Amino acid sequence: MAEPQLLIRSARARDLAHRLARRENRTIAEVVERALESYEVREAGREPALAFYTRLSAQSGTDIDLEATIRAHRHPHQGVDL
Repeated sequence: MAEPQLLIRSARARDLAHRLARRENRTIAEVVERALESYEVREAGREPALAFYTRLSAQSGTDIDLEATIRAHRHPHQGVDL
């Protein structure tokens, strides 16, 4: 079964897609898909993980060592009282 075709009606968008596809050695559909995915992430309000963690670090201002916290509060179990 043939894959669905992509129709680009704008001459400027078509030329740009062709130019990018040739430069990156990809198909036009791949270039358009990647551009739309990037647009979705940027416009839908989802931020990349790196930006999220940078913002979170700037807001809280502290870096927590989770392993040290777990070790400090770890106590051996005394076992079952028979």
